[in-house]
Amino acid sequence: MGKGPHERQICSRRRQTPAYKENVRSLLTREGERSHSQGIEVFQGLASPSLLFKRPVTRSFLFEQVFVSYNESNMPGDKKTNIHIAKIFHEIAELLELEGVKFKPAAYRKAARALEEMAEDIADVYEREGIKGIQKMKGIGKSTAEKIEEYIKKDAIRYQKELQDKTAIRQIIAHFFKSKGISLEELKENARKKAIVYSRYTAPAKKLLELAGSTQKAKEAIDKVATWANSRKLDYAIETIFKKWLELDRLKPKEIVKKPFYDGHPMVWSDTKQRWFVVRGGGDWLEFAGDEKDIEWRVIK
Repeated sequence: MGKGPHERQICSRRRQTPAYKENVRSLLTREGERSHSQGIEVFQGLASPSLLFKRPVTRSFLFEQVFVSYNESNMPGDKKTNIHIAKIFHEIAELLELEGVKFKPAAYRKAARALEEMAEDIADVYEREGIKGIQKMKGIGKSTAEKIEEYIKKDAIRYQKELQDKTAIRQIIAHFFKSKGISLEELKENARKKAIVYSRYTAPAKKLLELAGSTQKAKEAIDKVATWANSRKLDYAIETIFKKWLELDRLKPKEIVKKPFYDGHPMVWSDTKQRWFVVRGGGDWLEFAGDEKDIEWRVIK
């Protein structure tokens, strides 16, 4: 059986990601009529979630919606590939800095900026001219061009994953200090001056990674404890996260209480009279006759 018009138009597009192709391929192999609920399940992830089906969902109807959705997400000027690769390059630069590598981080950031500033999708350049077309671009060298090609072909860059795994402990330590307002540069400077004994944090960071199961979850745990502790003016260490591990989901930042003042005097609201009153030193309540914009709200610690 020959392809229908929608099938031909979708299959002719070479910019589809492997995941998208697999979804469409799976959709095309399904046969027969689909119920409303089955149709939504098949359709999930292939089009706008705001779409409301008001009819039996057939295979041809689903395919039509896939085509419409794909067209909308790939209109001229779309630079999704550029954005994704630039984000990866920025992360690679940060991970290389964690390792103390010089020069390379700047090269990856330069390539990321070049991608962000491009007027067209880099995948289109690759489709027309191959890797040589990418290498011609200002700010992109041989190594970064090869990684761009790898992403276009595989939807991933292996070097990124390798660095993520290699720097996992350092990422956790750096994130812990970042939660305390200490940047990576400040951390390195303090370590050189021995104001911070970097090795002292390696063992607890490793333990946290094992406990959390991933670098991302370890960072999220640090953020939760940091928010909770900072709201209470408490100090915390990586070890604090171990102690609070079983109650992480229950840790809440201290509620910020604000109270009204006017001219340095506290105020109270009378529900009975529906008016504000200023409480003077002797305990006298004076009705507030001013504008509410003149009320000062102070945080009560």
